[in-house]
Amino acid sequence: MNILITGASSGIGKQLTCDYLAAGHTVYVCGRNEEKLAAFRATLGSAEQERFHPLVFDVTEQQQVQRALAKLTEIDLAILNAGVCEYVDDVMNFDAALVERVFAANFFGVVYCCEALVRVLRAGSRIAIVDSMARLIPFTRAEAYGASKAAVHYFAGSLRSDLRPHGIAVTTISPGFVETPMTDANDFEMPMRISVTKASKAIQKGLQRGKPHIAFPRIFGLILATLHRLPYRLQIALSARLRNQ
Repeated sequence: MNILITGASSGIGKQLTCDYLAAGHTVYVCGRNEEKLAAFRATLGSAEQERFHPLVFDVTEQQQVQRALAKLTEIDLAILNAGVCEYVDDVMNFDAALVERVFAANFFGVVYCCEALVRVLRAGSRIAIVDSMARLIPFTRAEAYGASKAAVHYFAGSLRSDLRPHGIAVTTISPGFVETPMTDANDFEMPMRISVTKASKAIQKGLQRGKPHIAFPRIFGLILATLHRLPYRLQIALSARLRNQ
């Protein structure tokens, strides 16, 4: 397959790139930092390097996305994984610019990529969009991150309906806590945190089966899905308890 992965220079995206290359696929490896992509490529064997195609662009810059992806001719699977996380630490000094930054990467980054990709994808191809389990509960300090992931999940659901008549599938991916540089920066307990290796395997397995939605780890997902079904008043109370811990 010809596979495109954004946010591929670290975390889940990097592990997916390694795994798909090892399986013999061609991967278009997308990231903002040309030096990081070059260093990543240098760690691979010669066979993998031949199928490693770096695309350097910032997903928050629409024109950069258009120029980079206009070079593509055939993509079987696009995994839109790039994202950032910033928390609102002092709500009484609320910073709208923080929310704009998070939405620029997590939501509009996906939108810009989809705008370019729908001109390349054909019947039988698939777009996989990474959101987060954080969208299920109004977690403390997560006004920007949780809202951006909820927005991209809804966007992907609507996109799925509209692309279906064209034979293009859409899969949403909702990870829990995964051991990545982004979660390494968190200053709170992260229950059931899993390795990027396990995350990559879960994603590959789900995509191979053609699942419309992939969530992992399974037990943590079931817990949050159950909490999501609680009356909203109880969800708010839970969030308040977490804030006070």
